[in-house]
Amino acid sequence: MPRARDLGVLVGHLPPGQRNAITDVAGVAVGHVTLIEGDRTRTGVTAVLPHCGNVFQDKVPAGFAVLNGYGKFAGSTQIEELGEIETPILLTNTLAVGRAIEALVAHTLAANPMATSVNAVVGETNDSRLNDIRAARPSVAEMRAALDAAVPGPVGEGAVGAGTGTVAFGQKGGVGTSSRRVGDWMLGVLVQANYGGRLRVDGVAPQAPEHDADGSIVILLATDAPLCPRNLKRLASRAFGGLARTGAALSNGSGDYALAFSTHDGVRRSPAARAAVTPVPVLPNELCSPLFEAAIEATEEAILNALFMAGDMQGWNAGTGQPEFVPGLKS
Repeated sequence: MPRARDLGVLVGHLPPGQRNAITDVAGVAVGHVTLIEGDRTRTGVTAVLPHCGNVFQDKVPAGFAVLNGYGKFAGSTQIEELGEIETPILLTNTLAVGRAIEALVAHTLAANPMATSVNAVVGETNDSRLNDIRAARPSVAEMRAALDAAVPGPVGEGAVGAGTGTVAFGQKGGVGTSSRRVGDWMLGVLVQANYGGRLRVDGVAPQAPEHDADGSIVILLATDAPLCPRNLKRLASRAFGGLARTGAALSNGSGDYALAFSTHDGVRRSPAARAAVTPVPVLPNELCSPLFEAAIEATEEAILNALFMAGDMQGWNAGTGQPEFVPGLKS
């Protein structure tokens, strides 16, 4: 299926990277496990690795932002306190957060035999409109399989991984990604789109089914620019500008979360950097504005890619106990 740019929808003015994906930021890897089974299972998990080394040993600076907090984001308080992440990031469904934490802890302990505390980072949205969310899927083993499957390169979009059973604007949502080149720096975004509002595509409202008001989105931003945690938090908050441009309702029942991290070697929290005073390159406030704009553009396009790539889906609504059909954007 075509992405937004393939259909002539050109968001913003900054150029995308080679893949127009979060993996245009060197070292970032993405893996999906997609579960479409029988009439009821429409769910999955998406793993995002800030780099392909030992993230617990070589932590990366991060910033976290919340627009409306009706949801769960595991690990967020330690990110706020220390300004860093020490595990890969897993995205999944609401009732699978505990299993995702267990998977990340097992993954981290296996590589770090002396670790006694792990801050697992997990985001979620509720896919119960198309999925039997009360079933224990994805399992811990399936979560770990997504971590093992994570690679740099092209990123699957639409009804894959954590986007398998999601719905946005009353239509099939999913996982989407995009990127922007800003001078010497690259910025990439990946979203799990499962929220409500009245859809706008490049400022135009297309014909759409009855809209939903509530729902959630998780937005992950990666950059190779040397940003401190304070400016990564500022960068994360700008992603909500792209969310608003798509027509999001930003309702009482929405969970809108953004997490930004930097992969720059100079700001990485290696064991040596954590043991002594270390000079750190930091992009000054005055040079951050183009990255802020890139965050808005890439978030908007990533959401549109999630919708355009999703397609129709027949599933099972756990809230009604009845079959449910949700059309794709182009239906």
